[in-house]
Amino acid sequence: MTATARVGVIIVATAALFGCQSAAEHRRDVSDTSGEQLTVGTVQRDIEIGMSGAEVAQVLGSPNVVTTDELRREVWIYDKISTQSAFSNSSGSASSVVGGIPFISGGFVAGAGRATASGSSGAQDTSQRTLTVVIKFDDAGFVRDYAYHTSRF
Repeated sequence: MTATARVGVIIVATAALFGCQSAAEHRRDVSDTSGEQLTVGTVQRDIEIGMSGAEVAQVLGSPNVVTTDELRREVWIYDKISTQSAFSNSSGSASSVVGGIPFISGGFVAGAGRATASGSSGAQDTSQRTLTVVIKFDDAGFVRDYAYHTSRF
């Protein structure tokens, strides 16, 4: 292989590698974490014993379930389930003609030799998260206790 042919092969291989995203880059591109979310951190940081129901609602929003305990004291339950499914794919190719006109991604070329490289990558991700928060109020309507449970799979 001549020196010119080797240079052409190196250029084509480099273009093919840099033209594709890795699976990690695809995952980052399809993830959306921009919205406000109810999190364990929010509960730990912002919910306190003695808060009023209005203060809890301002921090966490409206509960999914409002019920009472055995003494008829109010209990608020926040039950959040999030399922995220994403797929991303890309592919690319590059070609070079040794002794002729170089080109990328198809076309007609006349020349002595040709080097071609192609590649593809992709990612698929599905995950589910749950968060359950239970806020218990006293007879006067203030938080007397709270608990939470979270999972991710």
